[in-house]
Parts: sequence; C-alpha cells; structure tokens
Amino acid sequence: MLPPFVVLDPLLTEWLREDIGRGDRSTGGLFPDGKAPIGKAVWIAKADGVVAGLTIAARVFHLLDATVQFVTIAQDGAAVKSGDLLAEINGSLATLLMGERVALNLVMRLSGVASATADYVKAIAGTTAHLVDTRKTIPGMRLLEKYATSVGGAINHRYGLDDAVMLKDNHIAAAGGITEAVRRVREHIPFTTSIEVETESIAQVEEAVNLNLDVIMLDNMPLDMMREAIAIVRDHSPYTKIEASGNITLNSIAQIAELGVDYISTSAMVTRSHWLDISMRIRT
Repeated sequence: MLPPFVVLDPLLTEWLREDIGRGDRSTGGLFPDGKAPIGKAVWIAKADGVVAGLTIAARVFHLLDATVQFVTIAQDGAAVKSGDLLAEINGSLATLLMGERVALNLVMRLSGVASATADYVKAIAGTTAHLVDTRKTIPGMRLLEKYATSVGGAINHRYGLDDAVMLKDNHIAAAGGITEAVRRVREHIPFTTSIEVETESIAQVEEAVNLNLDVIMLDNMPLDMMREAIAIVRDHSPYTKIEASGNITLNSIAQIAELGVDYISTSAMVTRSHWLDISMRIRT
C-alpha cells in the first residue's frame, strides 16, 4: 500500500529542496523570464525489471506545478523490458527539467528494490514460505523502500520499533535469557501486540516453545539444525509461526523454504539491489 501523500509530501518536498537549492541555474538560464513553453517528456526503461514508484514520481512533478500531466503507461508491479515506454509527461519545460532528477532517482531506486524482490519471490514459488523484508533501510526511505518490496511481492515486516516486539540476541542478553525477556515485555505491552523471539540454537528453541509466542525466528542456523528446530516448534507449539533469517541469498532461499518455514526474512532485496536504469527524453 502506498503511504498517503500527507505522509510523503514532506519527504518529497525536502528532497526537491535539496536538489534545487537556491534555484536551478541551468533551467533558469534557459528561461530567465520564467516563461518556459509547454513541452512533453517520455520515460523509457533501459533495462529489464519490475517498475515501482511511478505514482510517487507524478507527485514530485505536481509539487512543483499542479498542472503537470503525468500519464503512466506501465503500472507499479509490472514487469518491463528495456525500451518499454513507462510514462508520458506534459507541462512546463522548466518543471520537467527541475523535477527530473528527484523523480527519476526515486523510481530507479524503488524499481531496483522491486526487481530484486521479485527474483526472491520467484525462487520460493510453490512453497508455503512467504518472503518478508526487514528494517535495514536507508534512513528517510523506509516507507518507500518497504512499498517497493511489497510491489515486488514481499510481505512487510515491522515498519518500526513500535510495530511489534522482536526480542533479538542483544535483548535476550540484556535480560539474562529468553524467558525473562518475554516475561518483562509482557508486563508493559498492549494485549494486541505480537511477540517474536530470535533463536540461534536448539536449546533456545526448546525454551521458546514453552512461552506461547507468536513467532519464533531461526537465525543463521545450518539446514540440519533448522530442520530439527522446525520439528520441535511444530510438535510443541503448532500455532506459533516460524521465520528463518540470516544471510539469505538467492542460492540458499529455496532450500530454506522447502523445509516448511512460514516466513523468510532478508534485507537483500534492499541492501543488494541495483537501480533499474530509466531515462527521460524531452520531445519538443
């Protein structure tokens, strides 16, 4: 789901301010009287991938000039080929030139994330596992990068620390153990808040299954250990969901999914993705 513009507009406005600074000297030099003619631009994919963020790009131009017409030819989530026409934009040439870089940067970044996500989703197709993203995002970009992973077919994990309880290794160490950590947080959270605990060993899994948890994460476990851990959870806490995590790659994700976990979380769709190359061409 794309966040509402009441949330996105401050981000987009700040990024435009960063790029324009005290004024666009290039565009201002072309049209010093401020009366730029109406023109047309097209966006063309320069590589194969999954497109994401076109609605956001349209908003970038509209923040500069509400009269700009941004017509999407492709839709977010669509697989595109190099050479495909993605959008047509009509408006003041000054606006098209000033908004070009911010709008393109966002769509190329988000499309790269969506494209990488789609590759991971395809790798586990036919299994019961669902791909889940993480909080490893660029500060200021989390809402948009998580939007891009969902466009690519993933499920969003927590958006922030206030979303749910996830007790990781350092929380457990700080509390002195899994049981004590869970006991403490249960005293202070709303009853609707889910609790997930990270485990790294069979001993931790055997402790966690007795705590009526919503999710048990199996972190950085070898396949044989993960298989044993899954059997323990299914036997002793069948309603608890199982999430696998830790150094997930395209080469390993299918083997993990086939073990029967419910979720596989990885930051790779965001941290290892490459921008999808897109160009804008003015048509006068």
